[in-house]
Amino acid sequence: MAAFLPSPPLRQLRSAAARSTSPSLQLRAASDKAATPGSARHRVVVWFRNDLRLHDHPGLSTAIEQVRRLGADKAEVLPVFCIDPRQFGISEWGSPKTGIFRARFLVESVADLKRQLRGLGSDLLVAIGQPETILPELATLPSEKGQPERATVVASEEVTSEETAVQDAVRRNLRSQKAELSLHWSSTLHHIDDIRSIFDRDLRTMPTVFTPFRTKVEARLLPGATLPTPQQGDVGAAPKIDLTKACLDASFDLVPRVEDLPWAGGRPPEAHSWSQPAVLDFRGGEEEGLKRLSHYVWSDHIATYFDTRNGMLGADYSSKLSPWLAHGCLSPRRIYEEVAKYESERVKNKSTYWLVFELLWRDYFRFFALKNGRRVFQQRGIAFTSPPPPPIRQDGKAEELLDAWKNGQTGVPLVDANMRELAATGFMSNRGRQNVGSFLALDLCLDWRYGADHFESLLLDYDVCSNWGNWVAIAGRIGGRLNRFNIPRQARTYDPQGEYVRVWCPELRNVPTEYIFEPWTMPASVQQKSGCVIGVDYPQCVVGANHWPPSSASGGGRAARPPRSPSGRGRGGKKGRVAR
Repeated sequence: MAAFLPSPPLRQLRSAAARSTSPSLQLRAASDKAATPGSARHRVVVWFRNDLRLHDHPGLSTAIEQVRRLGADKAEVLPVFCIDPRQFGISEWGSPKTGIFRARFLVESVADLKRQLRGLGSDLLVAIGQPETILPELATLPSEKGQPERATVVASEEVTSEETAVQDAVRRNLRSQKAELSLHWSSTLHHIDDIRSIFDRDLRTMPTVFTPFRTKVEARLLPGATLPTPQQGDVGAAPKIDLTKACLDASFDLVPRVEDLPWAGGRPPEAHSWSQPAVLDFRGGEEEGLKRLSHYVWSDHIATYFDTRNGMLGADYSSKLSPWLAHGCLSPRRIYEEVAKYESERVKNKSTYWLVFELLWRDYFRFFALKNGRRVFQQRGIAFTSPPPPPIRQDGKAEELLDAWKNGQTGVPLVDANMRELAATGFMSNRGRQNVGSFLALDLCLDWRYGADHFESLLLDYDVCSNWGNWVAIAGRIGGRLNRFNIPRQARTYDPQGEYVRVWCPELRNVPTEYIFEPWTMPASVQQKSGCVIGVDYPQCVVGANHWPPSSASGGGRAARPPRSPSGRGRGGKKGRVAR
């Protein structure tokens, strides 16, 4: 595996700025000349989605360019964020679609974006409702400059079925108002056009597994440059829209609170009562994301990232940039540029390469989702591994086992500690995610989609492509080699003194280290002395005492049946992922 950043690409990429400009926004010269003085000929609505930032924002940059080309008297920019009630409902699998930690992070990110736009002389209109209803109204409502004669909504492009269904509905409804939707690629290190240039337009030749994808991308491509951050006056004043002429729950004065969100049932879900704090005080917003990036890089934590990245305790064993990436508060290209600057000024080593390598993993899952569509959300996935994964359970214990897994009560300390941390904080380390995922899919033999759905509900850094892509891979359903984790062995490797387990499983705090990862092996006398009687103070191991042979790297699995999905629809039911 390469240890440093790749050599220069075999071909030069087009500039990011050139790629971000959409032909649909290029106005006809004759139409421009015919503009009535003092009237706004063109309204550009910037629909913020999972891109809550000002830096390196293709849609916003395109809108600004229109104002520069046409002049402030002939063009106006309206930044909008829609709080879609569907994202605060209940999933087809029975989980809240958005948990309390991500909701808080989202609210903080929207507030930060609004503050920054106001600092530029603009503003953010916050609306509660479905984008396909709100945006066509906002695109055509008159402002103090009169009725817009042309309207375009610009937005970042999403690739998975639920999100693209919303995009398609917005486009249809805009057309009925003689307006248009212009989508821009903004979420990955490498632009989709450049990926298509080496894997065909439909990504047909893109490898299903990561390593050959990485190898070809590193040999052929470099990320494009970031787009400039808007300055004072670039966006222009937000148009004063007469919202009384529409039945919309929208306002420039709305700065939402968590309790104001359109929760199913009228109130937010409660966090678990585990008392331990999160590894980091995650706060939403571009400003906080840039602070975290600067701290992690320039405090030299990045210089040892390769050696520390599999940790589970502490703030700086990994970058922890994922929540800001997931909400679009940080651009991956901005991270890349910061790493490159650090390499040129301090040190370039395996660790600095590895942080960029992780960004490439994130790219891979987005392009993987784009290529494979609904299959990413279906139980069978893309293709079975060799050997194939175990069959899904077909007995009556699935519900009980799923609840034990969710609640950190499996009797397997490393699994329980990680699941409790997730429930209490919305965060889990990458090492933890791999272990609890392997345990659910390959040891408990449950339908992996229940795990993906649970993570979607609770994760602070939930990203649809990374989450569901990782889960279908962990479950052995994308081909390649089956990677079944030996959980006790993993615990001994990555938590050798049991410090992490003791933090989140206080029942085990006095258990000797030799038993901490397999407490079911403790003699009765040691259990009594440790104040931890198995089956009383801490659960019995749900997979049995001999599940992981000490000399084997793989565990066992049994065939059984998953809990029944309430509707058989949605993410991966019989009818496909209809409305994720």
